[in-house]
Amino acid sequence: MNIAELYKIYKQYPEVSTDTRNAPENSIFFALKGASFNGNEYAEKAIDNGCSYAVVDEEKYATRPNMLLVDDALATLQELARYHRKHMKTPVIGITGTNGKTTTKELITAVLSQEYNVLATEGNLNNHIGVPLTLLKLKKEHEIAVVEMGANHVGEIKFLSEIAQPNYGLITNIGRAHIEGFGSFENVMKAKGELYEYIRNSQDGKIFIDFDNSLLREMAEGIPSIYYGFEDELLVSGKVLSTSPYLEFAWKFADVENHNVVKTKLIGDYNLPNALAAIAVGKYLGVKASLICKAIEEYEPTNNRSQLKKTSKNMVIVDAYNANPTSMHAALENFEHMDVSHKVLILGDMKELGADSEMEHQKIADYIVSHNFDKVLLVGDNFSKIQADVLRFKDTNGLKDYLIANPLENSYILLKGSRGIQLENCIDLL
Repeated sequence: MNIAELYKIYKQYPEVSTDTRNAPENSIFFALKGASFNGNEYAEKAIDNGCSYAVVDEEKYATRPNMLLVDDALATLQELARYHRKHMKTPVIGITGTNGKTTTKELITAVLSQEYNVLATEGNLNNHIGVPLTLLKLKKEHEIAVVEMGANHVGEIKFLSEIAQPNYGLITNIGRAHIEGFGSFENVMKAKGELYEYIRNSQDGKIFIDFDNSLLREMAEGIPSIYYGFEDELLVSGKVLSTSPYLEFAWKFADVENHNVVKTKLIGDYNLPNALAAIAVGKYLGVKASLICKAIEEYEPTNNRSQLKKTSKNMVIVDAYNANPTSMHAALENFEHMDVSHKVLILGDMKELGADSEMEHQKIADYIVSHNFDKVLLVGDNFSKIQADVLRFKDTNGLKDYLIANPLENSYILLKGSRGIQLENCIDLL
């Protein structure tokens, strides 16, 4: 079956599913494969549950007329999304970066939703499956789409850009993450820069860029750019007013003198560029300043991303969704500067750093011991190898045993680590 024929079916049944547990009636089920499952085995169940069609890529499972046999179900899903995007005139904003891309995506969505009907990536479904699924939700009533794109190897952002075909691009920053997959920091730059290259090669694309990031400015040379940052003459400029504990900042447009003050529910001055990016996108696309402020003030982070949780005993900054050297240093510096008493660090390993792992974990340890934190608890195999006189635990279970025997009280606690360490499992003990 060619993609044009499949697209005709999709236009009749525009709901797409890859999971029989969430397969609406009159939808199309795509039988994807993973390391421990074969979606082809669930195709009949999908039809029985009410799906109108199932796309399979193994002939023995194509047992009914409405089971469509293709060479590769995933590749077909991706091609269908690309084909659909090509037929839609909706402007698309593509977002990538090492840190802050999900928060920035959500802030931009919040701002644009004040004036537009927006389609946005749900959660962090930003990979070779999530991006196509997002685009296949694009309807005529959507006025703009905000698509997050993640990567852990060179070529992935290029591939996702060819599916999403963004009119606008935004790279939040470039840091040391997923080195194990990329091979080097230079490859991280190359991979993230693939979004810029797509925009560069398009006829009328533009990028939003943090003017204070010299690396991004250099990479963006020659691309029509819209700047935000600290300098007054930029489209949008801003400055931190307070971070105790929430980020409060002032911002203004280049063509006005007065600043707007925004009191956010975000933790960390490192979130200012994310907020300014959302303001710049909103300004460029015509959202009123008052509505921009409203959107950012009302936004609340979720999913263990820089959330402040008040427990019966402590105040806990939960940043346990992800961690890499760049985001870890930013979180530590912000925590150090917060005007609060009795600061406790609970840090988990930073994953996927490859050969740089030992060095990067030691750098974090050196920073910690050279600054004034009241208590430090480190968790994970990588932190167990560092040279520092601090408490260390092989895993979260060991940490939990310690916290039961030595409860923390009346403290401000920074809880940060890679998702695989599962530090969030100890929140109930804090």
